[in-house]
Amino acid sequence: MKDTVSRQGTLQQLRLFTGIPQHENFCRMADLVSTRPMAPSSAPREWTRGAETELPTSFVFQGTQRSTAQLLGETDTAALLVLHRGRIREENYWLTGGPHVPWMSMSVAKSFVSALLGIAVAEGAIAGIEDPVSSYVAVEPGSAYDGVPIRSLLQMSSGARWNEDYSNPESDALRIGAATSGAHGGQDRIVATMVREHAPDTVCRYNSCDTQALTAVLRSATGVSLADYMQTRLVEPLGMTDPGAWIVDPFGVEMGYGGLQLTARDYARLGELYRLGGVAGERQVVPADWVAASTRSTAPHTEPGRVIEGTHLLAEGYGYQWWIPGDNDGSFSAIGVYNQFVYVHPTADVTIVKLSANRAFGTTTDEAQNREGETLAFLRACALAFAD
Repeated sequence: MKDTVSRQGTLQQLRLFTGIPQHENFCRMADLVSTRPMAPSSAPREWTRGAETELPTSFVFQGTQRSTAQLLGETDTAALLVLHRGRIREENYWLTGGPHVPWMSMSVAKSFVSALLGIAVAEGAIAGIEDPVSSYVAVEPGSAYDGVPIRSLLQMSSGARWNEDYSNPESDALRIGAATSGAHGGQDRIVATMVREHAPDTVCRYNSCDTQALTAVLRSATGVSLADYMQTRLVEPLGMTDPGAWIVDPFGVEMGYGGLQLTARDYARLGELYRLGGVAGERQVVPADWVAASTRSTAPHTEPGRVIEGTHLLAEGYGYQWWIPGDNDGSFSAIGVYNQFVYVHPTADVTIVKLSANRAFGTTTDEAQNREGETLAFLRACALAFAD
């Protein structure tokens, strides 16, 4: 197990969701908080380049024409990388971004955790996703994850009580963030004591602790840290070219729901892996059936328009830790707060990474500040333009 690199800072010191600019921080999280590092692949693979293609200068969102330049600027975009059929067709960096600059993933990390779970199931470390979480992780009797299937957590349908409202200083999302610095007994303690509110598989409520519980399942089932398992199962076979890291709490537990740091080029590798059905080179890295199940809604309560975040119903649906836009075109996306995206449009053969530090994000619950729906509309327009 790799040693952690200890720092004195905490996520609370960044004062997230207060409107403070964060682009000077998201590019150097390993200098600010404790992390467990991952080395580049021993067989790194650089992306090849195709002919450059201009981005669309505008796109349509909510029936109105929107400016690409305005969206990118106002969301403090640091990186935009477009791959078409596995070749870089557009690559731009602004602010503190750069081709070898790691960036805070936020909830894009959840999709990496899902991929690692699929691998662990294929390898037999996890018998199956109908196994209860409590068969792998110690939780308090009668708490939210006691007896609940792994699959329910993959679909954010555990039934646990949760509030993911970033503008509310008392929300559960900020409470689990504080656990990264050791508050509330650390992240494992929050997982063990979650309160049940609904029966499993009746409500899809976006819940970062569901992913943290999946991280605990992975650690228990594989016997290694999340970073070490990702090193051998994703970093190596995907040929990642730059160092990465996971934020850890004082007990050495990775922040699986949002603590991954990679470069835009290495984030794109997961998108391309899923675009190609789990295949990298000639190797089936993630089972094809896992990719297929992960990237579509498979239950009524996970369909677009049924997913709850905070107190809002969202236009998107949910798979296994992947978002399903309501466009009915086969696209899917990993999405993190502050406007991090790994967007995949398989029929257009396109993968797009957008890394940002949208300072307005989470200051309210409104789309006008958070701009996730607008960004998805922009990414779809880009995919269709490159496909043409």
